[in-house]
Amino acid sequence: MAKIIHSMIRVLDLDKSLKFYKQALDLDIAERLDFEGFSLVYLRNEENDMELELTWNEGTEEPYTHGTGYGHIAVAVDDLEAEHEKLEAFGYEPAEIKEFFRDGILLAKFFFVQDPDGYKVEFLQRHGRYQ
Repeated sequence: MAKIIHSMIRVLDLDKSLKFYKQALDLDIAERLDFEGFSLVYLRNEENDMELELTWNEGTEEPYTHGTGYGHIAVAVDDLEAEHEKLEAFGYEPAEIKEFFRDGILLAKFFFVQDPDGYKVEFLQRHGRYQ
């Protein structure tokens, strides 16, 4: 059986991305590997077994494109409104909180915010399958 250990995204400004992921998701550097021309930084917190890998490439000046395949990273939180307020206070401009129903039953309460490179992060209230 395979175990998912990390997901990787490319970032233009590593310091800006590290700041965002610390403030938004409380992710800390688990390991940083600097090589000639690029760096790999693995982020995690106590809540997670899986890591987010930020890849920074020296000399890249144009923002990365996400194409039509990238969707989002999703996280579950205890207090969705508090997380929304926190992100607004940091100046990250989260989208409005939405509720998603099926047959009159609440499936999800959520909002999206974008990181400095335009990657979407979905915040979901812990509920149902989103634990």
